[in-house]
Amino acid sequence: MKQPITGYHKDEKGDWVAELACGHNQHVRHNPPWTIRLWVTTQFGREEHLGNELDCKKCDRNEPKDFET
Repeated sequence: MKQPITGYHKDEKGDWVAELACGHNQHVRHNPPWTIRLWVTTQFGREEHLGNELDCKKCDRNEPKDFET
């Protein structure tokens, strides 16, 4: 299920995590060569992607929220 990005935070390893409108978190790592997401590496890039939708697998599995929206 597609959900818009509402914010970001870093996890305990320092990787960026997108906060989705549904209350789930999703990693948005930039870790070449497997995942190339240059927008993740800058604040401007992350801000530019606010509102963009990501496919939330946790919603598809009807999992409980990671945080309260």
